[in-house]
Order: sequence, then structure tokens, then C-alpha cells
Amino acid sequence: MEQDIASQVVGLGGASDFSLWQLFLRADFIVKSVIIILIASSIYSWALIFDKYRLFKKINASSSDFENKFWKSKSAESFSKTLPAKTEDPITLIFQSAMVEVGKTRSKSSAVQAARVERVLEISTDNQIKNIEKHFTFLATVGATAPFIGLFGTVWGIMNSFQSIAISRNTSLAIVAPGIAEALFATALGLLAAIPAVIAYNKFNSDSKRYIARVDNFCKRFLSIM
Repeated sequence: MEQDIASQVVGLGGASDFSLWQLFLRADFIVKSVIIILIASSIYSWALIFDKYRLFKKINASSSDFENKFWKSKSAESFSKTLPAKTEDPITLIFQSAMVEVGKTRSKSSAVQAARVERVLEISTDNQIKNIEKHFTFLATVGATAPFIGLFGTVWGIMNSFQSIAISRNTSLAIVAPGIAEALFATALGLLAAIPAVIAYNKFNSDSKRYIARVDNFCKRFLSIM
């Protein structure tokens, strides 16, 4: 009899532990899977956020330096010879691809040369923008789906709580509290993954549009001086 009481006390003590780790351990397979998916999505989202933040900071600085030097140079050809062979700046790469085409079309008429260089600028710009916007879709997907994935875990946890009531035939809050806590934990993780992803996607999408406008402006000005 004393052993039964002691075991009940131990079980109650374990159930009353609402630490995040204990909530995860007490959850069933479905809720654990939801929690793992949301945590992994949140970690990867933050990794992308830091990576894109560094990327935009880097290319904005390098592009500003390139444009300042370009418009101060005497000619595009002489300036292109001073550029490093390897660079990660998008505008520099676009300019280099255009200068390669200029060299190939020297024997062509000015109209043909301008048309071909314009086409090269468009293709090179598209390629660079694709690299910049890489993984934007993942942030958008996490922002849109993470709350619903968390909600699925919430519904499943509440269903388990009602099953516990039906099995024990006890409506005490102590019976359903662990399951409800697990359910709310899944909801919180869904919001934790979604909110930063949505904010980051909107910010980086805006940064990307501004950079695209900057590239387009450079390309138009470059074509105008050919």
C-alpha cells in the first residue's frame, strides 16, 4: 500500500514538471515529430537570415565601391582591366560579362552590338538575382506553414488529453494539464518559427527589389554611354 502511494507521488511529480525538455519527452510520436520539424525549420531559417543579412551588407558595400570607381574611370575598357579576376560582387560580374560581349562584337554595327550587349546584361542580371534570392522560398514557406504545423500538434495533443479523461474517467485538471501543455508548446514553436521567417522574408524581399533597381539603373546608364 505504501509502495503504491509512493509510486503515485513520483508519477504526479513527473507530470508536474513542465520544463520544455519534459514536455518533449512526455509527448507522443506525432507531437514529437511536429516539435522536431518546427525546431529544425526555425534553426535553418535563422541560419538563412544571418547568411542573407551578411550577403546584402557585403554586396551593397562592394557595389557602391564598384560604381564609384567606374564613373570616375576614363573608359569602360581601361576600367575592366583593373578588376580582379575573381569577384563575388553581382554588378561587377554583370559588367564583366557585358565587356566580354563588347569584345566579341567589335566588328558588328553599333546597333547590333548594343542589342547583343543588352541581351547579355539581361541574362547576367537574371542569373545574379537568382543567386541573391536563393532560399527566399524556404523563408516564405516556413512563415506560411509553421503556424499550421504547430496547430496540428496542438489539436493532436488536445485529442490525447480528452482520451486521457475518457480512460481515467477523471476530469481533474492534473489529468489533462500535461497534454494541453504539450499542445500549447507545439503552437508556441510554430509561431517561433513563423514570425522571424515572415519578417526576414519581407525585409530581404524589399532589399532585393532595391538592389534589382540599382542594377537596372546601372545597366541602362552603361548602355547609354556605349
